[in-house]
Amino acid sequence: MTGTPRTPRTLSLAEVETVARAAHEGQTDKAGRPYAEHLRAVAEGVRSRGGDGEQIAAAWLHDSVEDGVLSERWLCEAALSRRTKDIVRAVTKRAGEEPEAYARRILATPGALLVKEADLAHNADPARLAVLDEATRTRLTGKYARMRALLGLPDGPLRR
Repeated sequence: MTGTPRTPRTLSLAEVETVARAAHEGQTDKAGRPYAEHLRAVAEGVRSRGGDGEQIAAAWLHDSVEDGVLSERWLCEAALSRRTKDIVRAVTKRAGEEPEAYARRILATPGALLVKEADLAHNADPARLAVLDEATRTRLTGKYARMRALLGLPDGPLRR
């Protein structure tokens, strides 16, 4: 049979959300909240900043490989666009990686900066940080500010 080859179907955003929520099931953030709340906040942050569906999908999956809840092999074989996979890989920190190298990879990957910006915005949310002990809050605030600087993101009030 001849004809136009079909474009392979990619997972819908609802399906990506379901996969991400299932992968992180039972995990909590540093404040003891369900980890899926962070994923939802980052996805909504990407959406509110004008991100497209591929970036929103990457936002749902942004910590999945880094946290080891989904494998690089899963990502490689997943029914996701190449761009979504590239963004997830770009925002996945590697063991022993210097922050400068991490920032360069994010900046070199189209679409990744917006996902990382939304991630940093939620991580640095004062209400989220307020429940942490002072030492952890101070350490994380400095870490997030340094990454924002390396990425060329403005310091000060975070865009939502």
